[in-house]
Order: sequence, then structure tokens, then C-alpha cells
Amino acid sequence: MQQEKRYSAMTEYELRQEIAMLQEKARKAEQMGMVNEFAVVERKVQMARAYMINPDQFKPGEVYEIEGDPGHYFKIDYMNGVFAWGYRLKGDGKEEALPISLLKSLK
Repeated sequence: MQQEKRYSAMTEYELRQEIAMLQEKARKAEQMGMVNEFAVVERKVQMARAYMINPDQFKPGEVYEIEGDPGHYFKIDYMNGVFAWGYRLKGDGKEEALPISLLKSLK
């Protein structure tokens, strides 16, 4: 069995290949009505995309729109790798981490 390579160790080219493969897998899962499988694969796509983004673009204290969730916003308290830690505005106030690929700048 081949050892899976971590996204953090992949080149941009490898990440693009991985994303393309995962998107095809997600498409098939969706066609077959496998809702849970689709959700898991979509999450993997978002994680792979996060590793293609420079985390320095995201600043603590700033607010970002959540991708795929129009009208919902996330305020960053601090960054840890490709994860932004903070909370959703108008949410329950609980701290959570989102991959930076889910955050859209308001500027």
C-alpha cells in the first residue's frame, strides 16, 4: 500500500493533481447519491486548496466572508498554519478553526 503524502509536503503541481482527482471522486459520489462521501471529499479539496494559499494574506482581527456560505462572516483571532482560528459573527461565539481556503476577503 502506498504511503499517502501530506498536503504540506506536496508541490503546487501535486496539489493541483490531488484536487483534480478529488473533484472527480466528489462528482461520482454526488451522482451516486453518496451524501456523506461527497461531504468528506469536498472537505479534502478545501484542505488541499488551503496549502496553495499564503497564510500571510490572512490577518488576525480582520473579518472574512465564508466561502459557500453567503452572508456569513468569520473573524480571525489567530493563525496556525493554514487554519484561521476565531469565530463566526452572529454565531454561537464558540471558537473554531477554518481552513484559509474557505475565507474570502471583503476587500
